[in-house]
Amino acid sequence: MAANPAPSLRRRLFSRGSWSETSRVTEILRKETVGGMVLLVAAAAALIWANSPWSAGYFALRDMEVGGDWLGLHLNLTLGAWAADGLLAVFFFVVGLELKREFVAGDLRDPSRAALPIAAAVGGMVVPALIFVVISLGTGDGALKGWAIPTATDIAFAVAVLAVIATHLPAALRTFLLTLAVVDDLLAITVIAVFYTEKINLIALAATLIPLGLFALCVQRRIRSWWVLIPLAVITWVLMHESGVHATVAGVLLGFMVPVLRSEAAGGPEAGPGLAEHFEHQLRPVSAGFAIPVFAFFAAGVSIGGLSGLSRALTDPITLGIIAGLVLGKPIGILLTTSVLSKVTRASLDPSLRWVDVVGISLLAGIGFTVSLLIGDLAYGMGSERDEFVKIGVLCGSLLAASLAAVVLLTRNAAYRRICREESVDDDLDGVPDVYQRRND
Repeated sequence: MAANPAPSLRRRLFSRGSWSETSRVTEILRKETVGGMVLLVAAAAALIWANSPWSAGYFALRDMEVGGDWLGLHLNLTLGAWAADGLLAVFFFVVGLELKREFVAGDLRDPSRAALPIAAAVGGMVVPALIFVVISLGTGDGALKGWAIPTATDIAFAVAVLAVIATHLPAALRTFLLTLAVVDDLLAITVIAVFYTEKINLIALAATLIPLGLFALCVQRRIRSWWVLIPLAVITWVLMHESGVHATVAGVLLGFMVPVLRSEAAGGPEAGPGLAEHFEHQLRPVSAGFAIPVFAFFAAGVSIGGLSGLSRALTDPITLGIIAGLVLGKPIGILLTTSVLSKVTRASLDPSLRWVDVVGISLLAGIGFTVSLLIGDLAYGMGSERDEFVKIGVLCGSLLAASLAAVVLLTRNAAYRRICREESVDDDLDGVPDVYQRRND
């Protein structure tokens, strides 16, 4: 009796991608793991210092002004603001490179593969925002400005948790988590540019196009000289900052300008890696190991004020909205969107996975830190009382989401080990490890 071929023809959700893409994602996550550990240390150090007898020194350092109003440009910023506006631009430059790489030469250039993480990222932003709005609706006094705080996922923090609880996560789930977080970051920076820009200096914004265009021309001609590219990038950042649009937007735009393929005439990934991969290789360690941890150090320091202060913060609607948005909104939005997409497309889950695996990854996506803290500063003002509530909400929500994800994923670790062994066997059959072994020999 002939087997029914219909199931094999159905598209699979979370199916494993190509070996090259899997290897690339694994390498990226390995670097993010180190950066995530450094981030956690920096955040913990800030939290401890801010609640120690020497807390005044921390806040004095964070609020120290550096720079000046040179040439009429408003660059007299505190160290905390330099970290948020300047160092995070490096982070978003890497995000721009990664996003362009995914959709030009990665497995996600296939629209059917791209649909899932994009839809999940959108769902994972809409539901947390709605939950925050519902909880904070009657608070008043501009409380709803923080609606976007619980919508962001911190990939470095999430991967650091993964390094501890699920070292054998299947390749498809790792790729999904990374891609979802990158798309999430792009949507977050779009939200920042659109909803958290109060005044726009149109002249400065228009002037931004000049150094941005020159930067694009240089990278399209494969110019790698940092003494040419860095000044153009800095001028772009300065003009973007002067325009009133958050300066980190310049990082994403600069990242989008960098070519992914070595030869655009080849028209496909077979052309080989381009400048995007070269720049990402050089700047990802700087972003993950320095830029994000320094931002976290200046952003995570909050004076809790003992049990009474913590109790007051945890009963505030803003704090509760952030915690509920991260812990409940993120997984509900991602799961709901994924489920709807599977029904609409009649796609089935990959046979090696279960829906509980999607639950675990969705809970991990509720770890919001870097961009959530940035949006909190923009919504309520750095150092304000509500900004302190934001930090407590983001920290508590992220830790709770990480704990719940650990519970779910740890129960599946044995299954993940089996899946990883099967993937290794598949690689052996494809001859990939043999090639690498011969190269090493």
